[in-house]
Amino acid sequence: MKISDRYPIVVTEHKVACRDFWQKHFGLDVLFDSDWFVLLGDAQQGSVVAFMSPDHPSAPPGPETFGGLGLCLEIEVEDARQALADFQASDGRVDYPLSDEPFGQRRFGLRDPSGLWVDVVEQIAPQQGYWDRYMQTV
Repeated sequence: MKISDRYPIVVTEHKVACRDFWQKHFGLDVLFDSDWFVLLGDAQQGSVVAFMSPDHPSAPPGPETFGGLGLCLEIEVEDARQALADFQASDGRVDYPLSDEPFGQRRFGLRDPSGLWVDVVEQIAPQQGYWDRYMQTV
């Protein structure tokens, strides 16, 4: 199987608010937009995320309206401090403060208008020995 694109579709009643949020705070481009569906991304990465109204007849089987639980969109950045400053400069609300995690990430978190949890991370060195307890020995 050759994958030509990939992106999650979040079913939400807040399609327009989500589109505007992702454009404003993350600089994503609208790749496709209609009254029931919006696809966001950029020229370098392609599609990143889509939002779809729950009442459109083309909805695939299974996706109920997203309730904000059980899904995290991870966004890796080179500099989480700068990403946080940029996000807050555009009036973004942070739900998890910038933290250096012992497992090797500097991150902050937020929710978009659909309730989607967004984890903005920078890879950093883990605390020495942190992963030792999780490594399998042969």
